Amino acid sequence: MPVGLLGRKVGMTQVYDDDGVIVPVTVIEAGPCTVLQLRTRERDGYEAVQVGFEDKPRRLASRSERGHVAELGSKRQKERSAKGVEAVVKAGCEPKRHVREFRTDGEDHGCEVGQEVTVGSLAGVEYVDVIGTSKGRGFAGVMKRHNFSGQRASHGVKRVHRHGGSIGMSADPARVLKGTRMAGRYGGKRATVRHLKVFKVDEENNMLLVRGAVPGPNGGLLLIRHTNKK
Repeated sequence: MPVGLLGRKVGMTQVYDDDGVIVPVTVIEAGPCTVLQLRTRERDGYEAVQVGFEDKPRRLASRSERGHVAELGSKRQKERSAKGVEAVVKAGCEPKRHVREFRTDGEDHGCEVGQEVTVGSLAGVEYVDVIGTSKGRGFAGVMKRHNFSGQRASHGVKRVHRHGGSIGMSADPARVLKGTRMAGRYGGKRATVRHLKVFKVDEENNMLLVRGAVPGPNGGLLLIRHTNKK
């Protein structure tokens, strides 16, 4: 696997393995992705591979988005060329809806600008990490957000059955400690599920099946990269 892939969560289902055991899997539409840029330490201060996923119609793309992937012959570019400034290599593809970078930091990724990375690059990879945005659940209480048990449901407990209870001490330290678990916004954050087993790679349909669940709703954007967990 060169660097990583962008994909979209299709949903969950069940399949049978070679031993006839039913396995819960998540179906991911992985790639194809286009390598848009190669970040270098000399020019950018770090090393990374920038990839794009899913074409964006030109009528919806801004000029900067189109100029990021193709030569537009702009006035600024002509001025830079006249001064001898080397132009950045363009991928020569359609504008992309989703653009992400995978840090390499000295790794030999073997990618070139304009190269298409497909799900076939996962052939032979046994485990991957999947990154997504978890489902947003809005403002939630402590029982839903932190699995609190709540107050007792007996006589004498008056309309505080789902409350969090005491949050601080008395005169010392006379404040609420940082990190105290309370009600608040739940979900809608970047989440990583590590060490998911690759169950099947369908290169013909750009589909990837991994064992278990991944973050986010159906149709959500996912980042797939090789795991660093042995």
